[in-house]
Amino acid sequence: MDFTHSQKSLELQQLVAEFMDTHVYPVEDRYHEEGRETGHPYRTPKVLQDLKALAKSQGLWNLFLSGEHGSGLSNLEYAPVKEIMGRVLWAPEIFNCSAPDTGNMEVLANYGTEAQKAQWLAPLMDGTIRSAFSMTEPAVASSDATNIQCEIRRDGDEYVINGRKWWTSGALNEDCKLLIVMGKSDPNHAELHRQQSMILVPKDTPGVRIVRDLTTFGYDDAPVGHPEIVYDNVRVPASNMLLGEGRGFEIAQGRLGPGRIHHCMRLIGCAQRALELMCKRANSRVAFGKRLSEQGSLREDVAHSFCEIEQARLLTLRAADKMDREGNKAARDLIAAAKIVVPAMAARVIDRAIQVHGGAGVSQDTFLPRAYVYARFIRIGDGPDQVHLSAVGKQLLKRFSS
Repeated sequence: MDFTHSQKSLELQQLVAEFMDTHVYPVEDRYHEEGRETGHPYRTPKVLQDLKALAKSQGLWNLFLSGEHGSGLSNLEYAPVKEIMGRVLWAPEIFNCSAPDTGNMEVLANYGTEAQKAQWLAPLMDGTIRSAFSMTEPAVASSDATNIQCEIRRDGDEYVINGRKWWTSGALNEDCKLLIVMGKSDPNHAELHRQQSMILVPKDTPGVRIVRDLTTFGYDDAPVGHPEIVYDNVRVPASNMLLGEGRGFEIAQGRLGPGRIHHCMRLIGCAQRALELMCKRANSRVAFGKRLSEQGSLREDVAHSFCEIEQARLLTLRAADKMDREGNKAARDLIAAAKIVVPAMAARVIDRAIQVHGGAGVSQDTFLPRAYVYARFIRIGDGPDQVHLSAVGKQLLKRFSS
């Protein structure tokens, strides 16, 4: 299969790479430093605000969203562009291409009413607000979303929401104004996968209570945050329901497919950068009388990393291509395969790079520790490995059953 990129994709790859070289890498550490210095850890740093304005002025904006609302890039065209952004963990937001906003914008674009789009999609696309996705719950195994217990109950012209969520990524940011909440609207009568709904909840609605932020291997991930939230008799208009009662699983599948591929694209960028840093470090350091790059075991690590990145990249591109040609549902086996392969690959490659860097590899002097945490976390986020392995195995066994 030929993955020769279109002229439009090639041009955007060059523009984004030049933007990263000129404007992002030189200020990479400022993103994390500003919150500590100002005492406002969940406020969008000025360095990011300035870069967003610059990217927007150059037309490098909403590149992930196809069709009338976005840049018109296909998934295959967008993949290498997102890989370049992914080399710096916070860089996708510069281009308004960061999770969970990307998935939420896709939900609103595909399933929202015209009024919902006007109220929420327009400012999200403009970058004037941010959003969060509230699905996972601490009291149940949320890898099986049918377990979700959060209640969404109709009461006249309103819905009342009661429940506890966590890992609601982005909800602590001061610019976050919207929560998309998944819960059960008909747990007693509807078929199992029609019990769930998704509803729009303005973050400042009475009864929305942020309990705490959650850390990932000790990182708080400010200014984004992954808080635990209690919804205590939260009332929103009935018009805030997305698509209709019982359509939550349908929306979730439409949202999570592209999101999983976006994570894979970003992680390939992390792994590629880790490989490059590993090679530079190995060529510059001397131990026991010779450069690290002359050690046979180091060369094997570099070669294995190169092979694994190329394999993962090709799998991700193939999944993106099938999504473009046949739709997300038809590509679900390849999406799941990429979600299994890429995070594990990135964690291995980044771990090798950390080892070559020694003490520096586990310090704040490189991006490697945060990248490793991200890769490890995504083996759980958007569905754990075991869920995707089971789904792929089931599909293959069914395909070859006769």
